[in-house]
Amino acid sequence: MPEALKLEKIHRLAMAGVIVVFLLLCSSFLEISPADLLTSFPRFLSFFFVRFLPPDFSQWQTYVPQVLDTIFFAVVATYLSAGISVLNCLLMSERVNPVRWLRSVVRIFVSFLRNVPVMIWASILVYAFGVGELVGLIALIFMTVGFLSRSLADSLNEIDERNLECLRAAGASPFQVLWHGTLVLFQPALVDWILYCFEINIRSSAILGLVGAGGVGVLIQTSIRLFQYRQAMCLILIVIAMVLLTEWLTNKVRARVV
Repeated sequence: MPEALKLEKIHRLAMAGVIVVFLLLCSSFLEISPADLLTSFPRFLSFFFVRFLPPDFSQWQTYVPQVLDTIFFAVVATYLSAGISVLNCLLMSERVNPVRWLRSVVRIFVSFLRNVPVMIWASILVYAFGVGELVGLIALIFMTVGFLSRSLADSLNEIDERNLECLRAAGASPFQVLWHGTLVLFQPALVDWILYCFEINIRSSAILGLVGAGGVGVLIQTSIRLFQYRQAMCLILIVIAMVLLTEWLTNKVRARVV
């Protein structure tokens, strides 16, 4: 065996050993026992199949307003966040915004929004505004603006610079270079990321209800607290169906537009 292949094999084995040791150290620090996992998982399955199944669909009509709230949260948050994120990504991009300090300020603002989890935003806003739909909407907007702005800025910076140089060499004005050389090529990534964020917002808007931010998550939390597990299972299945339908619709739109 050549010396280079031997060194590569040793390197891979060493990396695998480091990963295993790191996993064992983390498990030891968290005091996770494999025996507890093996004994707890069957108890969980037994509890789930006995208490949650079969789901109770007898009151599904009463869940419709909260389900619609969850969908409308995602729609409104995605629309508002998309406009803010497009402006942020233009200000963050070196190809569009030559002012360095302004790029840095916007990047810091976006990083702050992105690095705070949505559940923390919702918990803080619940204390500030009380329980209600406004809290869920603002939390979704904060989360989406942080994620979408960074993603769109990265996609904008990945556009081939040679296309812009060709337009400049042909005598195009700065606005024509921005429109035809940047924004037109940027459109597929823009649509793709917005649809992806809409899928995320559908899931997140259901979760936000667990902290009192409105939507179907409030019903799930209430049902579990009242030990109405079969009704909670009905709501969980509704959320799953809603997420799958959203993914199917966005894939259709993505295939047609992108």
